[in-house]
Amino acid sequence: MPAIKRYHASGSPNARRVRIFIAEKNLDVELVAVDLGAKEQFSETYRAINPRSMVPALVIEDGTAISEVPAIWRYLEERYPASALLGTTPEQKALITMWERRAELDGFIPVMEAVRNSVSGLKGRALAGPHAYEQIAELAERSKARVAHFFADLDQRLADVTFVAGDAFSAADITALAAVDFAIRALGSAIGEKEHNLQRWYDAVSARPSAVA
Repeated sequence: MPAIKRYHASGSPNARRVRIFIAEKNLDVELVAVDLGAKEQFSETYRAINPRSMVPALVIEDGTAISEVPAIWRYLEERYPASALLGTTPEQKALITMWERRAELDGFIPVMEAVRNSVSGLKGRALAGPHAYEQIAELAERSKARVAHFFADLDQRLADVTFVAGDAFSAADITALAAVDFAIRALGSAIGEKEHNLQRWYDAVSARPSAVA
């Protein structure tokens, strides 16, 4: 039987979320690079795997293709439950899902929105996927403000907990880290001088071996 394959792009924050998840679980999954700069995501070959023309995607042994980060995470968590990142009790699962969702909605998506609506190389591609959409400059500016609020809100949350969803590292931290790093790299955002809780958390999660996956 063929091995599981994960299709990714090194510069994709979503693909990075899956790479970190797999590294935390110490899994060995074959990597297949998709060249976004060369538009390989729009090729017939890749569209047969993911019609949305987005990375990442996971193809399991029987040829089933799974896309969307939470779906890939769920499959891997169910198949390889050791080092659980989505929780083991009903309460943990609910809280991790809640905080990961907030990190995505309030942090990750606004960063992506700001980048895709402002970078000249993405003109006409303001939304990832198979369809073309024009950029909206005002939307980029609003998104930058949302990112600043995300940093402040996350700092407040981390005053009470060690990690985003509680006492243990989880998928919520993966999405939050990807959002913060993406904002720093792509938007020039910075953790504020008074955001000590966020800085403490950021230093800790960035030092994990999986952060460089």
